[in-house]
Amino acid sequence: MASNGRPIIIKKIKKISGGHHGGAWKVAYADFVTAMMAFFLLMWLINTTTPEQKRGIADYFAPASVALSSSGSGGILGGTEIAQEGTRSRGASSIVERLSPDAPQTEAIEEQKQPERVKTQEEISDEALKKALELREKSEFERAEQSLRQALDDLPELAELSKHLLIDQTPEGLRIQLVDQEGRSMFAPGAKEPLERTHKLIGLVARVIEQLPNRISISGHTDESPKNSGAGFSEWELSADRANSARRILERSGIDPGRVFQVSGKAQSEPLFPDDPTAPGNRRISIVLLHAAPVLPKNTGF
Repeated sequence: MASNGRPIIIKKIKKISGGHHGGAWKVAYADFVTAMMAFFLLMWLINTTTPEQKRGIADYFAPASVALSSSGSGGILGGTEIAQEGTRSRGASSIVERLSPDAPQTEAIEEQKQPERVKTQEEISDEALKKALELREKSEFERAEQSLRQALDDLPELAELSKHLLIDQTPEGLRIQLVDQEGRSMFAPGAKEPLERTHKLIGLVARVIEQLPNRISISGHTDESPKNSGAGFSEWELSADRANSARRILERSGIDPGRVFQVSGKAQSEPLFPDDPTAPGNRRISIVLLHAAPVLPKNTGF
């Protein structure tokens, strides 16, 4: 009690804020989660990029040029001083080189890497040349196919034979196949020599492939029908003899014998229709213009 008889009252004020100390922690937590997500994303990117890609990213963010000079226009005709450095010299870039202590070391490293860069450029040139030759050869094959089909269209008596002709490009080269049709064969059953219409068709093929320098592979194919073989004479002999007959016709039609790389009989080992081994289309002659380099003439001295 005070001396004057009035009581002393002490008042305590209790401040109550929002539940759970307010919502400020949510903002801080969101910032933390965002930073962690960015960190893990950065770690993932570093893990998945190659050293060359990392070097490219570093070069992208590195400053491309630094100009410390306050004079000069900074453009094509820019320089630091009149009659000292300008368009015909290095201009403001020389100041940067003088101020940069790492410039000589960088030039030395570039000189050491120069032989490797030249080798890489040579490899790229070889690949470009190879690609250009492949495109040129492909274009020649396409023209040969068009010429052959056009020749068949121009000869009404041979137009019906176009059904016997299959032309496609394989990993080996341009393949021209003379196939049997149902009820219309290219060879008589069991015969080694082709029929007259087959002879004309092979001669027409020779006129087209004569324009190209590629080597030639010829193979004969039969089906699994047993009527083609006799006693002591199998499908292998028959298919090889038919391929040889096609070779002789090509050579008589003007094909250089030196271009013939291979003549083989494959019997029924490579059917055109595997699901139907007895199909007439399995009986065929395959003439392939190989991708390999052309044969050099015998009198070249190489």
